[in-house]
Amino acid sequence: KLNYKDVRNFFCAVFFMINFSFFLLTVLLSILFLFLAHHFQREKSFQPFPLSNLSFKIFLRKVFSLPSFRLKFSKEMTGCSNCACKKEFTSASTSTSVKETYSVRQVGSANSLEYRLFLENSAGKVISPFHDIPLYPNPADKSIVNFFIEIPRWTNAKMEICKEELMNPIKQDVKKGALRYVKNIFPYTGYPWNYGALPQTWEDPHQEDHSTGFKGDNDPIDAIEVGGTVAKSGEVKAVKILGCLALLDEGETDWKIFVVDLADPLAQKLNDISDLEEHCPGLIEATRQWFKCYKIPDGKPANAFAFDGQVRDRAFAIKVVEETAEAWKRLISGQVEKGEIVCATRSQNNSPYALTPEDEAKIPKANFKDSLAVVPVHG
Repeated sequence: KLNYKDVRNFFCAVFFMINFSFFLLTVLLSILFLFLAHHFQREKSFQPFPLSNLSFKIFLRKVFSLPSFRLKFSKEMTGCSNCACKKEFTSASTSTSVKETYSVRQVGSANSLEYRLFLENSAGKVISPFHDIPLYPNPADKSIVNFFIEIPRWTNAKMEICKEELMNPIKQDVKKGALRYVKNIFPYTGYPWNYGALPQTWEDPHQEDHSTGFKGDNDPIDAIEVGGTVAKSGEVKAVKILGCLALLDEGETDWKIFVVDLADPLAQKLNDISDLEEHCPGLIEATRQWFKCYKIPDGKPANAFAFDGQVRDRAFAIKVVEETAEAWKRLISGQVEKGEIVCATRSQNNSPYALTPEDEAKIPKANFKDSLAVVPVHG
């Protein structure tokens, strides 16, 4: 038979358990809210789903690391029945163009003179990142371009497309027989952004740039990705052009194009160089200072800039990219002297440098293979 004290104790216990449960739930929700708020801190208002469906899937996968998420989303992103062969390096597209899957064929060991990264297409054929990746995912939109990563953010190894070797693999730059590493420029470790090139562009060394008055540096045009991710050498991303900086490197024009990954949370906010200063204050000045000083530790003078180091806007940068794309067309069609550049190409069938069976037989075999990005490619 229950007495008053037993009833009171029972209800007190129930009341305590309910309150304790609500307390735990509040703590968990608070932690989740703070995490989400940090992730979307650059949004004007807190919205759990302000990003593209793809970006939020990648975010969930990183937060919860659930195999079910990884399996399901990998299928959706790649359209591949064997999801284990793909990694999360995926770029979004605003077009309905064909999606191409790229892989890296590694030859030699990293940090060695023999190290090479060749790019393969979905058929497993080696292609040139210089000549075979389309510049524009959608040719109707010149503000969106494909971006080939040479150097991941926060790394020091000076990796670059090797213009002088068959199929233009990535290799580490060599100076006086030694592998080249850039020095840390305080307060940064290595390169402060993902660094690479825009395919099917060329800064013509035979012509003066009408904006700078100096000839081109004989390379594909450089680009720096201002987003928050750390990419991987050989990755290909669809990016939005924001603006440009004209570096004068040892008397040659060396354009630096500011871009942002379409899958980056900042992409919705960044449409021009002025937006970059608003949402990433100090980044432009830090970039300018880095390029000015990064060769000084090697005993070279500070680099100079055209336009007194002032950046140019999106419209100007789009025009610069278009001009270098026209220069590349002259190069690949044999209209200009190519010098030591190897122009062998798998995709440009009308080029005098179209890949031959003899060239194919010279391409090295892999000793390591790594899957990379799915990128939109105009079919």
